[in-house]
Amino acid sequence: MASASSSLRKWAWVHKWSSIVCTAFMLLLCITGLPLIFHEEIDDLLHEQVKAAVVPEGTPLVDLDRAVARGLAAAPKTVAHFLIWDPDDANSLLLSVGPSIEANPTDNRIIRVDAHTGAFLDAPDVTKRFTYIMLKLHTDMFAGLPGKLFLGFMGILFCAAIVSGIVVYAPSMRKLDFGAYRRERPRIVRWLDLHNMAGILLVIWMLVVGFTGVINTWADLVIKIWQFGQLAEMTSQYADRPLVTQPASLTAAVATAQQAQPDMKPAFVAFPGSIFSSKSHYGIFMRGNTPLTAKLLRPALIDAVTGKLTDTRNLPWYVATLLVSQPLHFGDYGGMPLKIIWAVLDIITIVVLITGLYLWLRRRQSGSSVERMLAATQAASHDPVLTS
Repeated sequence: MASASSSLRKWAWVHKWSSIVCTAFMLLLCITGLPLIFHEEIDDLLHEQVKAAVVPEGTPLVDLDRAVARGLAAAPKTVAHFLIWDPDDANSLLLSVGPSIEANPTDNRIIRVDAHTGAFLDAPDVTKRFTYIMLKLHTDMFAGLPGKLFLGFMGILFCAAIVSGIVVYAPSMRKLDFGAYRRERPRIVRWLDLHNMAGILLVIWMLVVGFTGVINTWADLVIKIWQFGQLAEMTSQYADRPLVTQPASLTAAVATAQQAQPDMKPAFVAFPGSIFSSKSHYGIFMRGNTPLTAKLLRPALIDAVTGKLTDTRNLPWYVATLLVSQPLHFGDYGGMPLKIIWAVLDIITIVVLITGLYLWLRRRQSGSSVERMLAATQAASHDPVLTS
């Protein structure tokens, strides 16, 4: 009995301190994550954009080389890094450009062109948008890779707080009904019951979102591992080639990739020298046609000199895990119904964090008197010692 009590106190200690350290940052992530669930709808509401021409279904795409040329003409002294099929608008293409091919793509400018005529649409400055500011706060707090890794560590502490909270809460289930809320007890006990009830109801969702968030903070490292692993292996015989500055037809290269993967469609093209390709290849990333397989990409490397297929492989498990975790984190799989569910669960998580913070602050302000009151209350109902 004494051993069980000692073990429970250790778990309570883990729950308390992991919660204390991460709570403020988890609140930041939950608050900034809430509008990001609806980022498309918010952008459509707050920002006007030039609409692409509406064309009959089945209308062929514009020659991709011409589309890229028109996009670059709208942004002099830039080079193309990526050509992206807009996942939200089948009638437009996105061209990601930077001052040089070696430039950091996170600072790239996005140019929209009509997918069927190649006409320039617009080049919005997204860096001043509300959703962009929320995204930067949510992903790295404007601190780059160190910010991402720090938030990843906070996410690990959050997962530890959830697991330890389950262990600490479990013994009370023997004497109390599931989700019990003792209205007749003092305020601090009612807040404790609210904290426990909300936490145990959302435990699986919080673990999923928390852990996928941790994985997302490792994205830069995962890409580097893939670059120096599978990508280097696929292009090893071309390692000594110089950067191809006048590549072969992009339209023909995409057609070659589609012939190699007829059951898939292109998601984006990485130009020679960009981070997702070699100096002498187009990296054409193909995607599936279902909500899940659309997130799982398969690269096809097309020789930018000859236009021939060099290699195509499934991405390694660690990259596939990252690709699946990103939409799962924001609830992007099931359209608006799933987004609404994600938003409600996010709000309840905020309640869990705020009630936990309240309990800790009350303890700090009142000292041992609160501890004695909680202990007496729990003893009366045979509750375990909870110190969250």
